[in-house]
Amino acid sequence: MATAKKIQEFIGQSSWIRKMFEEGMVLAKQYGADNVFDFSLGNPNIPPPPQLKDVIRDLLNEDLPGMHDYGPNAGYPATREALAAFLRMEHGVPALTADHVVMTCGAGGALNVAMKALLDPGDEVIVPAPFFVEYRFYADNAGGVARPVKTKEDFSLDLEAMAEAITEKAKIVLINSPNNPTGKVYDDASVRGLAALLEAKSAEYKKDIYLLSDEPYREIVYDGIVVPSLLKNYKNSIIASSYSKTLSIPGERIGFLAVSPAMAGIEDVIAGMILCNRILGFVNAPALMQRIVARMQGASVAVEEYKRKRDLLCDGLASFGYSFIKPQGAFYLFPRTPIADDVQFVRLLQQKKILAVPGTGFGAPGHFRIAYCVPDETIIKALPAFGEVMKDAAS
Repeated sequence: MATAKKIQEFIGQSSWIRKMFEEGMVLAKQYGADNVFDFSLGNPNIPPPPQLKDVIRDLLNEDLPGMHDYGPNAGYPATREALAAFLRMEHGVPALTADHVVMTCGAGGALNVAMKALLDPGDEVIVPAPFFVEYRFYADNAGGVARPVKTKEDFSLDLEAMAEAITEKAKIVLINSPNNPTGKVYDDASVRGLAALLEAKSAEYKKDIYLLSDEPYREIVYDGIVVPSLLKNYKNSIIASSYSKTLSIPGERIGFLAVSPAMAGIEDVIAGMILCNRILGFVNAPALMQRIVARMQGASVAVEEYKRKRDLLCDGLASFGYSFIKPQGAFYLFPRTPIADDVQFVRLLQQKKILAVPGTGFGAPGHFRIAYCVPDETIIKALPAFGEVMKDAAS
């Protein structure tokens, strides 16, 4: 066998998201794309803000010297400063500067860089479940071990369960808010409670425990919901984010890390992240996109369009008797399956040419994920089939 044993095992555990997406491509060839309702992949379908094209044209017309050369491993100073200025305002952390920001290849690159910089072999990464399946692999990439912890019935943080899970092996607590796959936003009380817990655990074990927040959906929230700032609430906090969802440019792979200015040993942490950005093979974030996002701070897609899709889907599924927590952000719905076996239920949906992802893939069996970042027509045409499958499951 040429492939490493670990990778062979990982292939077997690999993302249900991709499995369903690939099966959807097969169905689309067989029945035609218009007759397949693919809710498997969180690929933004709302166009980027209109000014993005203008910024790209203006930048290319400037013909800057060395535009496509290697850049600083941490990112261009002007980009980091533009981002720091926006984060100071958004998070209410006036001490944050360009020196606290590292530009990365998307949020996935940011998470890998942060874990590589912080984890020693065997260190644990505490992850509230449901969680994005790749987190297990990211932790392993850095020699760490992901340890899932259940959340409450409404997917909010269970601080008592977190307290039990955080032992002397814990080095990072990784949260994702708004959450993929649930759309849950951890509220201010939860964030402050988690910060107090980590302060107490850090003192108990005489070590720094870091709070790492994966926030690519931060700007995609509904109904007046506000995403609390970790940077303001916990000194050893780090934000990993990207412009993939905010600007609808996931294929451009541009993101960042932002570190709390109050962090203990911050110089070493930042230096470690800059080094890891290079030695993990990213070298530096995409040069052209760094210059583009520097001019796009505060811009966002039309979030109200995702809200309309959410409401259209939720109203339809509720009418058929599906049980779910209405998402507060992101563009995912995570209903309960009407039968115990979520994988089997997803197969029943597939028979109706609906592609969704079983909750087992997110550490939460008994649920399934629907990515509603699709055309309205896809939701409308799929709803009768969702109703048929519910009726069949109940019979």
